[in-house]
Amino acid sequence: MMCGRYSLIAPAEAVRALFKFEGATPNLAPRYNIAPTQAAPVIIQRKNGERELVVMRWGLVPAWSKGPDNRYSMFNARAETVHEKQAYRVAFQQRRCLVPVDGFYEWRRSSGTKMPYRISLINESLFAFAGLWEHWEGSDGSFIDSFTIITTRANSLISRIHDRMPVIMPLKVHTAWLNRCGAAELLIPYSTEKMKAHPVDAYVNDARHDDPMCISPPAKSLPDERIN
Repeated sequence: MMCGRYSLIAPAEAVRALFKFEGATPNLAPRYNIAPTQAAPVIIQRKNGERELVVMRWGLVPAWSKGPDNRYSMFNARAETVHEKQAYRVAFQQRRCLVPVDGFYEWRRSSGTKMPYRISLINESLFAFAGLWEHWEGSDGSFIDSFTIITTRANSLISRIHDRMPVIMPLKVHTAWLNRCGAAELLIPYSTEKMKAHPVDAYVNDARHDDPMCISPPAKSLPDERIN
């Protein structure tokens, strides 16, 4: 599983500045521990070319499905097969999105336990995951807009923690991705030199926790487990 948790603490003004979406600036509360099945903002591109920020469910619900089924983990899609898997193929061709992020979490096994790490860019700035989105409608008129995050093989930094990582989209390819241009050449590991990872407290392990303690250092004194 990867990626299973992330954060978006940056203010809405910073999200607008990076992604250049149209419409009113939303009121985005800081999110320290976004988990699958929860709602989170994504950037999509409408047919007129305008970008829009939309809040969607994390965990793809294909348009052809009977609805959400938590037996299947569709919050991640593998870059290697996303273009051919039935669950993702149409969304990959027609409905790509950018997922605003400023950090994500992964767990490393150490001394028989799993230690959570927060992973971000060196300067801790806002960035984007590559994503896909879907619109599902029920027979009763209900609907669900949902998204998934694309993952790829880990770079040399993340591989010390996990063998997969989310696809991070450099600013220069945002437009190409939303315009459905390119594919494999965009879904690659992000530069190791531009990222950092450090341990955080096990408080983040509980998806019900969503506050600044999620990014705090471990409460217990530990050997230096920083990943550089």
